Amino acid sequence: MTDGWNWSRPPTSSAYPVPGEPQQPSPWWSGGQADPWRDPYAPSAVVLPTPQSTGGAPLETPPNPDAPRRSFAPILMICLVTALLAGGVGGTLGFLFAIKGGYAEGGRTQLGASGQGVPESAQRAPESAGGVVERVQPSVVTVRVSGAIGSGFVVSTEGYVITNDHVVEGADDTLSVSFHDGSTAAATLVGRDPESDLAVIKVAKEGLIPVTLGNSDEIAVGDPVLAFGSPLALVNTVTAGIVSALDRTIQAGEETGTRRYYAAIQTDAAVNQGNSGGPLVDGAGRVVGVNSVIRSVGGTTAEAGNIGLAFAIPINQAKRIAEDIIDTGKARRTVIGAEVMTGESATGARLQSVQPAGPAAGAGLKAGDVITKLDGRPLEDGIGLIAMVRKYAPGSVVAVEYRRGSKTASASVTLAADTN
Repeated sequence: MTDGWNWSRPPTSSAYPVPGEPQQPSPWWSGGQADPWRDPYAPSAVVLPTPQSTGGAPLETPPNPDAPRRSFAPILMICLVTALLAGGVGGTLGFLFAIKGGYAEGGRTQLGASGQGVPESAQRAPESAGGVVERVQPSVVTVRVSGAIGSGFVVSTEGYVITNDHVVEGADDTLSVSFHDGSTAAATLVGRDPESDLAVIKVAKEGLIPVTLGNSDEIAVGDPVLAFGSPLALVNTVTAGIVSALDRTIQAGEETGTRRYYAAIQTDAAVNQGNSGGPLVDGAGRVVGVNSVIRSVGGTTAEAGNIGLAFAIPINQAKRIAEDIIDTGKARRTVIGAEVMTGESATGARLQSVQPAGPAAGAGLKAGDVITKLDGRPLEDGIGLIAMVRKYAPGSVVAVEYRRGSKTASASVTLAADTN
């Protein structure tokens, strides 16, 4: 007997089938034959899986906790060695990448291009300013006297140093010098010539390098020069300029003290207090002068400062006087054998008196004559004559032009050494 809902038959497309009419399976119910839940009206059934045959794979046996365990030491050793090798390779690669990426030692950033050669401008030629400084600076010293500071330069391997007289004035046992490398040495006073403002001291030190002395008669206006010294206690200072004038005759010193006379080399190199006694050097590194005085707009010496007017004693004069001091302990002073009027403002040096049998008298000069030129150089006053005469060595023959009344004349004068 059938009831129209055979569970093995799929449902039809109609919700209520008509007996005797053919029915089509429902499009919303596929796979009905294989679906145990295909008929919502069929009674529930639970299907249990068929037990597997005992002929299948055996179950896994659990490990025995009492069995001896395998050692992991070889595995750990292999891991450790591998880690060390990996760290070394990584560190090397990191360093190479850091250098290539622009980092220097210590992980700091390295700026600028690398691998470039030294530029030609940094390869200083011996005749360049840098080359001259490199050669001269080891011979320049800072002179210290009772707290005051001046400059000087080594002129012999025996330790002789030339400086200014006003630098060592009042020197005692505290006289010392310091060198460009910071070393110091005690110094002793050899001798001095106050009127020419030159002095010689001596230091006891091994390995001294003397300067090369030039010829101050060969320099010309416009030549480049370097000034070395310790201006305002700034040791190892170098300034540059040119020769501004030659034979600039000036007088310095206190009214009641020593009067100093200079037939100086004028330069516009920056020179200040403390430069006194330092060398003035030409473009070839040869000393041509001794920096001595400056012209300033300051009212006092303490207020004096560089305004581009500096004066140096010609090295030919300084060398001669230094040799006299070293050899005899005293410098010979060159004289013309006449007294001049220094307060008169006129073109030329008027002779106030002439010493009998002196150089001027021997050349036929008389009191009242006005010397207008000495060795071709015009003279403005008596100070100019004194300074120019001091420049020459005793025994030098110089030409003079002079005026006597309304007439002019010339003569040759053989200069002499002062006998006092």
